[in-house]
Amino acid sequence: MSREKIVAGNWKMNKNYNGAQDLLHAIVANLSGGGNVKTIIAPPALYLSEFANATENHDNLYIAAQTVSSFDNGAYTGEVSAEMLASINAEYCIVGHSERRAYFKERNADIHQKIEKLLQVGVNPILCIGETLEERENGSYETVLKTQLQEALKGYTAEQLLNTVIAYEPVWAIGTGKTATPETAQETHAFVRKVLGEIVSVAFAEKTSILYGGSCNPANADVLFACPDIDGGLIGGAALKPDDFMKLIQAAKK
Repeated sequence: MSREKIVAGNWKMNKNYNGAQDLLHAIVANLSGGGNVKTIIAPPALYLSEFANATENHDNLYIAAQTVSSFDNGAYTGEVSAEMLASINAEYCIVGHSERRAYFKERNADIHQKIEKLLQVGVNPILCIGETLEERENGSYETVLKTQLQEALKGYTAEQLLNTVIAYEPVWAIGTGKTATPETAQETHAFVRKVLGEIVSVAFAEKTSILYGGSCNPANADVLFACPDIDGGLIGGAALKPDDFMKLIQAAKK
């Protein structure tokens, strides 16, 4: 089954206002219309509204938030709600990123609640899952990944999750320069797809895009994106370099 190819750039907490504008303009200027690859950028929350307006006429460029509150509204200083994201036409939102899990102690139950809030207002989740180096080496990584998927997606139907994207990010390969071998990445993506079939449905699993998110760059993108169960990438450092980001998009088109 043909699945949507996606290259998503997570800018994390980088770029001041002028730098963010320059990066956006460079991407827009070099992004060819149409094609078979969906491009998503996730700038810091401060820029979301302006960037959503600036990209609304670009058919293949979408805006994502980097996180969302698990609350609807109220006295939660500094938080951004799903309804707020929907109101500025943010189409996607990253949830469960390993940095949120590690630094902000987000649990699977928190991520499940965030997905619920996003689905209620029509914002598509990009659900991140991944194991640590210890979990990879001691052989518990499949249990870890399965638990993350089960607890984040439990109770949701294939129809509700229709446009949800999964990003597999081995924690040991994020920002370290280490990358899973193509064989390891493919094997893990295939396992994730199998688990999605068990949790939701086989049909859902077959049409859901699963992205690789572990230090993907122009040097390894061709071989990673050629793997049958890898449908693109969730890109960190390379997303901050327009030339590198465009090379990744081109790699996904092959």
